[in-house]
Amino acid sequence: MESGTVHGHSHHGSKDTKDWSVILHLAFQSMGIVYGDIGTSPLYVYASTFTDGVKHNDDILGVLSIIFYTLTLIPLFKYVLTVLKATDNGEGGTFALYSLICRYAKVGLIPSQQAEDREVSNFRLELPSKRLQMASKLKSRLEKSNFAKFFLLFATMLGTSMVIGDGVLTPCISVLSAVGGIKEVTNSMTQDRIVWISVAILVCLFMVQRFGTDKVGYSFAPIICVWFALISGIGVYNFIKFDPTVVKAINPKYIVNYFRRNKKEAWISLGGAVLSITGTEALFADVGHFTVRSIQISMCAVTYPALVLAYTGQASFLRKHHQDVADLFFKSIPHGLYWPMFVVAVSASIIASQAMISGTFSIIQQSLSLGCFPRVKIVHTSTKYEGQVYIPEVNYLLMLACVGVTVGFKTTTKIGNAYGIAVVFVMTLTSSFLVLVMIMIWKTHILLVISYVVVIGSIELLYLSSVLYKFDQGGYLPLAFALVLMTIMYIWNDVYRRKYYYDLDHKISPEVVKELVVSTNFSRIPGLAIFYSELVHGIPPIFKHYMENVPALHSVLVFVSIKSLPISKVPVEERFLFRRVDPDDIYVFQCVVRYGYTDMRFEEDPFERLLVERLKEFIREHTGDMDSGELQDRLINVENEGEESKEIDEERLQEDEERRQENVDKDIEAIDRAAQAGVVHLIGETEVMADKGSGLGKKVLINVGYNILKKNLRQAESVFDIPHKRMLKVGMIYEL
Repeated sequence: MESGTVHGHSHHGSKDTKDWSVILHLAFQSMGIVYGDIGTSPLYVYASTFTDGVKHNDDILGVLSIIFYTLTLIPLFKYVLTVLKATDNGEGGTFALYSLICRYAKVGLIPSQQAEDREVSNFRLELPSKRLQMASKLKSRLEKSNFAKFFLLFATMLGTSMVIGDGVLTPCISVLSAVGGIKEVTNSMTQDRIVWISVAILVCLFMVQRFGTDKVGYSFAPIICVWFALISGIGVYNFIKFDPTVVKAINPKYIVNYFRRNKKEAWISLGGAVLSITGTEALFADVGHFTVRSIQISMCAVTYPALVLAYTGQASFLRKHHQDVADLFFKSIPHGLYWPMFVVAVSASIIASQAMISGTFSIIQQSLSLGCFPRVKIVHTSTKYEGQVYIPEVNYLLMLACVGVTVGFKTTTKIGNAYGIAVVFVMTLTSSFLVLVMIMIWKTHILLVISYVVVIGSIELLYLSSVLYKFDQGGYLPLAFALVLMTIMYIWNDVYRRKYYYDLDHKISPEVVKELVVSTNFSRIPGLAIFYSELVHGIPPIFKHYMENVPALHSVLVFVSIKSLPISKVPVEERFLFRRVDPDDIYVFQCVVRYGYTDMRFEEDPFERLLVERLKEFIREHTGDMDSGELQDRLINVENEGEESKEIDEERLQEDEERRQENVDKDIEAIDRAAQAGVVHLIGETEVMADKGSGLGKKVLINVGYNILKKNLRQAESVFDIPHKRMLKVGMIYEL
């Protein structure tokens, strides 16, 4: 059995080689996609922190100091200067970190690794050579511990679920806060009316998702830039007009004094202050659409200074107007700027919502490709930007959840309590994964790792303890979302793994396939059959089931396995890996089609046409190949022999090459004939049930949970865009 990848021409350049004009252009574009969430936080931070009003004037300095150091340590130091270095070939997010760890240590739970995977250019890791001992110990412990493998997958699922929860809460709190500003100019606007106006905006926002963010993407960045210019300008105006002395909040002693005065209430108020860094995870999650350098420039040059000025100006205003804390943002706007600010605020809140909704779609695409989410239809809405996807089922579920939260909670204070938990949970998980990356992959000095854990870890755990205190005041919501999502993800992933192991244990060897194909009981009919399977090693048992019931085979048979690698992208020229089942004249091939977790599937030509072309390339490159040792011996013999012998050997080599070319031409003609006769797609439609000796828990998980999900979700042919007229389903029951 021979194997090989199909080589082509690379058309993609490295992001690291981009010139400064491109980097600055990307930095401008990132303003609209990445910073909508963190940029709209000034709408509600002080109101969520001082829920019972301002009790002491210096409390404002204490909270401003907390916000300043939180913004500096978490978004700036942790994410922009540290976490962004841990991208997976330019991609960020929880799954990117998990994939990075899986690639370095064998902690994945599906045994689908192949030696050839490491030949994919993006798979290789550049590893420092120092401090190997500690890294090797940690790697060895992770690989030997089943608990560690399950825990890493569990943590990844939890982080993903929390980010999706964030995608539900961001539109609610952002739109509700912005629309609430209309109360400043009219007394007839009740809270119920504000809620229903917000619901109408949210429904419209979700209804236009199908058109894709590319259609309105270029308008996002200018609006957010105008937003940052306005909030920073108003901040400077308020700072000069009301109380310039708030600049002394840069001294952290005001944080200490704030905690001394308010004790438990100060600790509880941290749940409001942490909302100043909502959307920070988007810095990391969305880096794949831009570059690390462009995100660093836009954050350091625009976003961070604008936010610091905005919060400082609000604090100056609040020092003179304690009674306005509940509606601080709109109360602090100079009168002549109210309506322009209101329009920009609503626009910015919609953009913030759009960024989190798009992020949710991307995260579900990643988790789907790694077998952690049920099959859903992924629509690519842009030919220019690969990352822009739309998932219809998820979109409508998000819309229902957003409307339900907005109508049920009505105020930003309760939604803020829920929002804080989702934000801090994801940050804490990112820090945990980053520590593993620091030790195992970067080989960072242990003192630096300890310093990171002590400083960043203690801040995040302090915030986490504060937001969890408000569990009964709305904090339960993201945990409830996460519980539902994790249950779905766990059931799907568990049965996915059981099915894979069943296929692996009952796989058919190439020898058995050869016996079946050459058997006189079977007839070969014209045409090309593509048999889909999730099994990478060997041929699935469902093929034998098919052969036992249908005594006919197409003239060319290709077993196709769609495989996700733990990397973000697989170059197109390295995507197809073929193997040929001996003997050559039976025309049976195995093909592994490898994708990264952000690659578009079946996006270019019809998949079958691409497959046939790559199969012919494989035949041209590998049919009749001598191994390198044999070829070298023949060439050495030619060099060492006399002139007469040289001529004979050269003739022999020429004859071999002509014979090889004849075989190649014959094989390609056979492939073309089969493709012209018709392509049939054979899909294994497996029904699963718990075996007879299973316990109650296993029966509920497989017979009830998994089968309910399977019946209510997309079938394989709709996910793969397989034409119905040329599709044949082969049914089989797996007892797991």
